[in-house]
Amino acid sequence: MARQYTLQRHSGATGPRINFAAELNEQQCAAVTAAPGPALVIAGAGSGKTRTLTYRVAYLIENGVAPQNILLLTFTNKAAKEMLNRVAALLPNDISALWGGTFHSVGNRLLRKHATEAGFAPGFSIMDREDQQDLLDAVIVGLGIDPKEKRFPKGEVLADVFSFSLNTGRSIEDVLVEKYPHFLEFSGQISGARLKYEAKKKSANSMDFDDLLEKTLVLLQENPGIAEYYQRQFQFVLVDEYQDTNRIQADFIDILARQHQNVMVVGDDAQSIYSWRGANFKNILEFPKRYPTAKVYKIETNYRSVPDILEVANAAIASNVNQFRKELVSARAAGAVKPGLVPLSDSNQQALFVTQRILDLREEGIELNEIAVLYRAHYHSMEVQMELTRHGVPFQITSGMRFFEQAHIKDVAAFLKFVVNPRDEVAFKRMVRLLPGIGARSAEALWAEVNEALARPEIASYRDLLMPLKVPAKAAKAWQQLAHTVEELAPGGKPNPPAEMLHSVIEAIYDDYAKAQFPNYEARREDLNTLANFAKQYESAGDFLDQLALLTSLDNEVAAASDDDEMITLSSVHQAKGLEWKVVFVIWMTDGMFPSARSLESDDAIEEERRLFYVAVTRAKDELYLTYPSLRLNAGYGEMLQRPSRFIGEVPKILLEEWQISGGF
Repeated sequence: MARQYTLQRHSGATGPRINFAAELNEQQCAAVTAAPGPALVIAGAGSGKTRTLTYRVAYLIENGVAPQNILLLTFTNKAAKEMLNRVAALLPNDISALWGGTFHSVGNRLLRKHATEAGFAPGFSIMDREDQQDLLDAVIVGLGIDPKEKRFPKGEVLADVFSFSLNTGRSIEDVLVEKYPHFLEFSGQISGARLKYEAKKKSANSMDFDDLLEKTLVLLQENPGIAEYYQRQFQFVLVDEYQDTNRIQADFIDILARQHQNVMVVGDDAQSIYSWRGANFKNILEFPKRYPTAKVYKIETNYRSVPDILEVANAAIASNVNQFRKELVSARAAGAVKPGLVPLSDSNQQALFVTQRILDLREEGIELNEIAVLYRAHYHSMEVQMELTRHGVPFQITSGMRFFEQAHIKDVAAFLKFVVNPRDEVAFKRMVRLLPGIGARSAEALWAEVNEALARPEIASYRDLLMPLKVPAKAAKAWQQLAHTVEELAPGGKPNPPAEMLHSVIEAIYDDYAKAQFPNYEARREDLNTLANFAKQYESAGDFLDQLALLTSLDNEVAAASDDDEMITLSSVHQAKGLEWKVVFVIWMTDGMFPSARSLESDDAIEEERRLFYVAVTRAKDELYLTYPSLRLNAGYGEMLQRPSRFIGEVPKILLEEWQISGGF
């Protein structure tokens, strides 16, 4: 019998070797050529983090490490693909055997190979977010809970509760106390729903996205043989954006690196801004404790921003106690202008300044694509959206939908529309479908009754119009509240001022609905408060609704006309991380807005807000503007004096040029 002998393709370099010292700066080269063992690379903003990781992979392969013995973990598929493409461009080697991808994709790959050991059948399904919510809604029904009747959290909200609990290792009750206190009374039932949800997933041979992390970790923890196999295979583990890892991800890295400890993590503690979704800042801060022999490399040369902006960034982060201290140094020449500090009278003047300055910059030759307006929370952008729309300046929003297109804005506006025009069928149906037990069919039947009743002259009030209608039994109690509220909006048939009407709708009906419906309830409530503030400019509900319609229409026209054109970017700072623009405006730099009001309760939260400010500043390449209004219309309280953000006070005045703004209003 003939002997079988397989030839292996040679993976060593066949072309000229890379001159790492020539292609990297001194700090990058030190990290790239580090000896085996644990290493923490603190890569400052704009310092070439991706380049460093890419060259590290190339260095390992050039020095005889087989691609299949390298694991590269990232947070986005795009980042993994970009790095692998760059490595392939650097080397003549075949690197297809290298394991590179997100934590979730690597977890999926391992679970596919070991589904039985993980407690699932081969061919398990992965549920997307919608599938997960549908299954959780089925769990709620199976437990005999009517989520509308009790205002029990919907599947979408439960998914967030369970995810945060799993990724942080905290109990359901602790998560509810911190993030969803309005659901604390249901703590026991929510814990029961979690157990039922796990059972249903197992029965359906399905996993959600969090399972791809958690069940992979458990697989390795409970199966030493499998863990040892991958510890031998992955001789070098490289991790991108380590500051964003959660408890499960850090433990996963540790178990793979347990034997050889050849783990290099790259990140920037000053850009750790995702604790709200489970990221653990301590992972990067305490890496040297987890790996006592770890070497720390700092990469501080910034290729993005002019020196003036980096001086502001260094000052912005200096007050944080918990950090790896570093000093960003620019590789660029000095800028033409200093970062600007722009005090303004109110949010409307702030919006006008931003818009007018953008138009000036465009005249100076800076394309709109190179300009961004950043803010702490999505609702901060409303006035800027409106002003840009009025001036026909096209913009894209990465922090969420355009303000007036959001579901919760349309929901509360429907009440006002119906009161102003009782024949508005769309508004009526949208309004009543917010109530328990009323779906599309019930809404249609109720509208037929309303339409008929409106033809009779004896209807004297909204209560008289609504109370006789035949509503489903589940909706009876809520219907009485609806009739009372609608009557309250227009006593004697005369509509109240729109701001008062909005407050009535929100407090009497919509607030409870939003708590149960949306996982980001607090952000949506801020949107509604902002809408109510905007409405204070109008005495007439009709005028207010006309303005909403006109702004939405103009908005759509501008968006449609600019599909292929350049556009301003409006973004929350969280969404802007990793991006850059020539010119950046950071708006609403006041205490309570940036930093957020909730963060003022703890030192750790303030430090994360300061890191967020640092991220905002370091997005700017050439020009930076920090703006703040002195007055703010606050729902229910009238005008309130705003204090400039404490973060502005921490930046030496000499680093900023103050602008004095006049005119406009």
